Amino acid sequence: MGHGGDVINELTTDHREVEEMFAQFEALPSGDSRRKDVVDKVTIELVRHAVAEEMYLYPAVRKSLPDGDGIADKEIDDHSAAERTMKELEHCQADDPQFDRLMTQLMSEIRDHVADEEGNLFPMMRQVCTTDDLDQLGDKVRMAKKKAPTRPHPAAPDTPPGNKLLGPGAGMVDRLRDALTGRGKND
Repeated sequence: MGHGGDVINELTTDHREVEEMFAQFEALPSGDSRRKDVVDKVTIELVRHAVAEEMYLYPAVRKSLPDGDGIADKEIDDHSAAERTMKELEHCQADDPQFDRLMTQLMSEIRDHVADEEGNLFPMMRQVCTTDDLDQLGDKVRMAKKKAPTRPHPAAPDTPPGNKLLGPGAGMVDRLRDALTGRGKND
C-alpha cells in the first residue's frame, strides 16, 4: 500500500502488485472460491490506488501538462469504467457464470490503463515536474491510500473537492465493513 519514493515509483509499484494478483487469479481454476478472495484484494488495491490518483495526481496533471484537463479526464474515465466492472464483480461469487467474464474485462481495462499511464503520462510528468514535486505527490498519494475507500463507489465524486471531502468517510465505513467480514484478509 505504501512503498516510498516519488509518485511515479509509488504508483508503478502498485501496478506491479496488481499484475501479480492478476497472475494469482489466472493460476487458479475457474470456479475456485479462492478466486473471489483474489478479486477482493485486487479491488481493495485498485480502489485505493484510483482514489489517490484522483485526489492528487490528476489535479497535478491538469496544472502541469499541456492539455492536462483532457489527459486527466481520460484517466478518470478509465477509472470509472473499471469501477463499474468492480461493482459488478462485488456481487458475484467465483462460480457465477459472469465472474470470469467480468474479471477478464477488468484485467483488460486495467492493463490498458497501466500501459497508457506508464508509457505516456508518467514520462510527461517526469519531464515537467521537479523531483521535489514528485516526492511530495508521492507522500500525498501514500497518505490518501491509507484513508481511501476499499470498495467501488461508482456514484461518488472523482474530482476535488468532492472526492477529498467524501472519500475518507467512505474509506472508514469500507474498512469497518472489511474488518467485520474478513474481506481482503484471506491468504
